[in-house]
Amino acid sequence: MPKSKRDKKVSLTKTTKKGLQAKQTLVEEIRKCAGNYENIFVFSVENMRNSQLKDLRNEWSSSRFFFGKNKVMSLGLGRKREEEIDENVHKISSTLKGQCGLLFTNEPSDKVIEYFKAYEDTDFARSGFVSTETVTLPAAPLPDFPHSMEPQLRQLGLPTSLQRGIITLLSEHTVCNEGDTLTPEQARILKLLGRKMANFRVTLICSWSKGGTFTTLVGPEAGTESAKKPKKSKKNKKSVLKDTTMEVES
Repeated sequence: MPKSKRDKKVSLTKTTKKGLQAKQTLVEEIRKCAGNYENIFVFSVENMRNSQLKDLRNEWSSSRFFFGKNKVMSLGLGRKREEEIDENVHKISSTLKGQCGLLFTNEPSDKVIEYFKAYEDTDFARSGFVSTETVTLPAAPLPDFPHSMEPQLRQLGLPTSLQRGIITLLSEHTVCNEGDTLTPEQARILKLLGRKMANFRVTLICSWSKGGTFTTLVGPEAGTESAKKPKKSKKNKKSVLKDTTMEVES
């Protein structure tokens, strides 16, 4: 018993260090990218799929995608005023809510916006997805399925039997209705039928450019820009303080 407790304690310590190291690496990478790329976009994802996100990374290989915890990504951008790239980056950090990520790129903003406006990829719906259509199967043979799958289809709720070695649906069956929240069984049947419902989309929420321009890309304020404000008063204040210090020293 004492040995197993010690082993468990070591394992938890290793996990904590690994998680902390991963967060620190993410913060450092974001800070590095903030200095190397011209534009930063905040994006949200609908029907998240790792495979599609991987394809996007490959297609935009000259750019960088980050998808992590919002607090960690905010830390990478600089949460305090003195840590920020400029004062408009605070607006970028404030939009990191829900399931979203960061895109760093040197591609022109117009090109990025047009690409993701048209981008969409369809995939199979998962359990918990709200059905976008009603799917009904007529009473008929299902020759596309091998006979060995008949017990599996029956377990999923389909009224089937083997007739002359062919799986046959004995009566009309509604797999799902539009607006239904899919169960694991319904999602599995739709996948077996090859019916894709989930649309993987990337929505650009806002952008920041190295010139200091922040642009809102969604909602009633879409297209609204705010430029980096000059800090003349702060510079003057610093110079006055410097002169005062010199006088005191003399």
